[in-house]
Amino acid sequence: MPFLHGFRRIVLEYQPLVDELLGLLATPETEGQSSLESSSHRPSVLWKFLERETHSPFYQEGVSYALLKVTELGLVPAAEILLEFGADLSFEDPVTYYTPLHVAVLRNQPDVVELLVQHGFLSVVQIHESSPLDLASEEPERLPCLERLLQLGADVNAADKNGADVRAATRDGDTVFTYVIYLLGEMAYSYTEEEAEAIERFCFRVTQLLLAHGANPSQCPASESLTHFCLKSFKDYFPLLRLLLESGAAYNCSLHGPSCWSGFHITFEHLCWHFSRFNDETFTSDLMQKAQTLLELMMASSQAIQLPSNFEVNTSSCRFHREKVQTLFCSVKQMEGSPQALKHLCRVFIRQRLKPWPVGDKIKALPLPDRLKWYLLIDHTAAGHEDL
Repeated sequence: MPFLHGFRRIVLEYQPLVDELLGLLATPETEGQSSLESSSHRPSVLWKFLERETHSPFYQEGVSYALLKVTELGLVPAAEILLEFGADLSFEDPVTYYTPLHVAVLRNQPDVVELLVQHGFLSVVQIHESSPLDLASEEPERLPCLERLLQLGADVNAADKNGADVRAATRDGDTVFTYVIYLLGEMAYSYTEEEAEAIERFCFRVTQLLLAHGANPSQCPASESLTHFCLKSFKDYFPLLRLLLESGAAYNCSLHGPSCWSGFHITFEHLCWHFSRFNDETFTSDLMQKAQTLLELMMASSQAIQLPSNFEVNTSSCRFHREKVQTLFCSVKQMEGSPQALKHLCRVFIRQRLKPWPVGDKIKALPLPDRLKWYLLIDHTAAGHEDL
């Protein structure tokens, strides 16, 4: 087995060198102390040791493996010295196949992450299934590492492992949103209500960070698109979907357009599905408000709306409120084939001029009447909006 072979290599070839190095650092694994700074003479002792051992067998592997260990412990000064003496940034743990940057993220060591990036790690090709950016977006406690990676220039839309970019997706078809989609999909089945709320907050924060650094949530295939996922259940994920659209996410497939998948088509499909099953007054009101807000958010993203060719909605499946759905559909369809109303054009123009997204706070700060702000904000839950 490969991992057993890797373990034997550590024990037989360079573990003695690593043990001696860690002993000089007085890490928690050896003497129970916490850092290199606890004694001012340790750096010079470490330098002398490394200079003496430079030509010893398995020196390169030893210092590189030691870098993994000090990275795990967050010992920045020790990591700096090991890098100065030739530790390999791309060295993989022979058992786990993690690199130092993977380990730094897993252990939530943002300062070590920054050190490794400053020494050129982001230009190193790696082959592990999960990139450091993937790992940083998987757990709430790793958010500091996610923020640090993004601040340091991680490419959120980079290629997969065959494209050899360590910073984003690393398996064919996966994106930085893959794990967010997985968590949201599992939320209703695997967690208590309290846990689900915590996960939803975490996913919202991760999405905010990724969008702020240019991530594309509307990629193809649809199964890897966070926008598509939220559209299919817009009643449940409306705050997150609103964030996506107000941050400039495409409401169609960003690669192939509405012929691949369309936000308008998915919205009406979702409405018909619910109204074939439910007729509760409160539920209906909430669903219609969210649907109308969602449709207007999509329409307000550009002067000319993009609908699928020959776009039609079959309302025959709606057991309830068929007329409401049909009226909503006609209002959308009308905008496709006729000149846009002046108020719509003004809303699109003002929202576009207020970029970068999101624009909510900027609209609220405008010296305009409240009713006009409500119209620009596109919020059908706000009092007075219906009077416009």
